[in-house]
Amino acid sequence: MRKLFIPAFAVVAALFLNSCKETETIDPLVIPQQYDGTSFTANTTAAAAMAQQYVNLINETKKARTAGTKVEAQTLTNLFTTGSPSLKSLTTPYYANLIEGTNGFITRFAQASGNTFNPAVRTGNGGVLGGHIFDQNGFGLVEAFENAMYGATFYNQAIQLATAERPTPATADQLTLLFGASPAFPNSNDASKYTTPDRFMALYAARRDKNDGTGLYTKMRDALIRYQAALKAGDAYKADRDAAWADIKQYWEKAATATAINYLHSTISTLSATNPTDAQKGAAMHTYNEAVSQIHGWRTIPQQHKIITDAQIDELLTLMNAPVNGTPTSYLFLTNPVNQLPKLTQAISRLKEIYKFTDQEVEDFKKNWISEQKR
Repeated sequence: MRKLFIPAFAVVAALFLNSCKETETIDPLVIPQQYDGTSFTANTTAAAAMAQQYVNLINETKKARTAGTKVEAQTLTNLFTTGSPSLKSLTTPYYANLIEGTNGFITRFAQASGNTFNPAVRTGNGGVLGGHIFDQNGFGLVEAFENAMYGATFYNQAIQLATAERPTPATADQLTLLFGASPAFPNSNDASKYTTPDRFMALYAARRDKNDGTGLYTKMRDALIRYQAALKAGDAYKADRDAAWADIKQYWEKAATATAINYLHSTISTLSATNPTDAQKGAAMHTYNEAVSQIHGWRTIPQQHKIITDAQIDELLTLMNAPVNGTPTSYLFLTNPVNQLPKLTQAISRLKEIYKFTDQEVEDFKKNWISEQKR
């Protein structure tokens, strides 16, 4: 058999070329100043339909805030379970069961609607107090849908899209809409100034953002711009894409938590007053329940996609009188504020520790910066 002779210089050349390929570098990702909204509407048809289904559901629940107004369980069930896809199918199985399961939020909502809630007596099925609706234990029923679904439904769906086998530039548009923003990123919900004001979690992020270039809304906008740029640049920029996605997750979750801290501050302030009115009591229990549901909605989100653990969520909900596997005693914040409100202060401290917020950040979270800055 004749042996194939390969000159030494050819071997060296081949090794050199392979080495060059392995160490080949790419140009840094070019990040534009603004988000490209050219195809935003076309890319977000399905996400926009889902968002509208959610709005329809929440608008129906809010009807029950008017004393004497009855909301039927079947109406809520239809709004939650119909559609292609349905809100139920986009929600974490755990939270979907809380909404629709035996003695779930839909059942308790229907039982409470049309009635009046008296936290000192707590007979019957709950009802309206100060323009907000609660079950017989003071647990907020609109908030159990509205605030929790920002995590359990919107963020859950964002994960499904971003972790698909091959995300595309359209994915960035879908995440932006699910967050509640638009390519304009106004950092405001003023519909008189902006065609596409912020809503959903983007609105909460804007309220917590001092508009100084370092806030959660600004950081989220910049992360989405980087994410879109990396997707448009192609597979060679996968590392940039993944880094931007990690930032998006972090800022989304922190915006939710910062808002929970804001609500807890508000509840403590209102219920620490002497002889609050029924309107003030209802408003305080509303903000308390917004905080509870804002946190609860993240339960069972896969750990690789969130900072807080389910164990920490359980700890916080127990501390806040809304245990995951127990009967809420939320009414105690109204009937025994002196002994109960310190628990909410502890919850703020625990959230600060988990998310490594600074003292100044926690102080700043007390304010609605859109209102403060009239923007």
